[in-house]
Amino acid sequence: MQFTAEMIAGLLNGTVVGDKNATVSTVSSIDGGKSGSLAYLTNPKYEQFVYTTEASIVLVDNSFEPKEEVKTTLIKVENVGQCVLSLLEMYNATRPRKTGVSKLASISEEATLGSDCYVGDFCVIERGAKIGDNVQLYPQCYVGDNVTIGEGTKIYPGVKIYEGCIIGKNCILHSGVVIGADGFGFAPREDGSFAKIPQLGNVIIEDNVELGANTCIDRAKTDSTIIRNGVKLDNLIQIGHNVEVGANTVMSAQVGIAGTSKVGSNCFVAGQVGIADHVTVGNAVKIGSKSGIDKDIPDGEIRFGYPALPGIQYHRSFAIFRQLPDLSQKVRELEKRIAKIEE
Repeated sequence: MQFTAEMIAGLLNGTVVGDKNATVSTVSSIDGGKSGSLAYLTNPKYEQFVYTTEASIVLVDNSFEPKEEVKTTLIKVENVGQCVLSLLEMYNATRPRKTGVSKLASISEEATLGSDCYVGDFCVIERGAKIGDNVQLYPQCYVGDNVTIGEGTKIYPGVKIYEGCIIGKNCILHSGVVIGADGFGFAPREDGSFAKIPQLGNVIIEDNVELGANTCIDRAKTDSTIIRNGVKLDNLIQIGHNVEVGANTVMSAQVGIAGTSKVGSNCFVAGQVGIADHVTVGNAVKIGSKSGIDKDIPDGEIRFGYPALPGIQYHRSFAIFRQLPDLSQKVRELEKRIAKIEE
């Protein structure tokens, strides 16, 4: 589907500088723009590419004033970042939607399937499952006994949802996600072996949650593991049993949260963070990548490092860490001088 510069400017309440009839059919980065694509300038350090890009149209802020000749068509807007988001959402909405139920899917007669659902090849929906309207189940998904999936949720190929789990409305589960596998619970025996502790709870995922590829959320030992509204989890994240993640919290790849810990709402957790069991992280907390969290964190705090320290304390400590090799050499030299004096 093609759009002209004039059409886009009208949608975004922008101003065309250049050919109002320039057309685009896709979106690209400004340094990788090709003919027929729309690019955008959100970071001033990429301004150089405005003058060399092959993109047919470039979105810029109203304040942008070129320092060199611009060959492409510009559209000046109030807020480039917000306009790009609006365009991407609009473009995504025009993509064709999968429909229909495959003859190769296995759907229990005791399952309930809402209207306008898509169920791909080799999907399995077990007894008692309740699938809401407009749900999309891509090929090879497994929906266990008595699972509930809310309307408008999209589940990509290879997702496995164990029995009794609840998925809310308008969620996105990417390929390889596993919901409701047993929590990691074992009791040591006298002979050194381990007895498995039954995991009898479930997983509750509320509305508007997105889970990245191969992320795993374990079922609770009792009660529920809960992922609240609007949570966004990246790929390869492990959420242990009885964990609760608060609303609108975001986590980058390879985060691991041990059992029974709680993370508040509106938190930002960077990649490869580890959170120990029975830890409580407050609301609006920010945790830097590769940090190890073994103690509770109050609301609004920042943590870095392993073990994690408050932000300012960590940076002061790091300034000393960097000097340790030189300090060690100076200590050895001083020890030699003291030894000579004592002789």
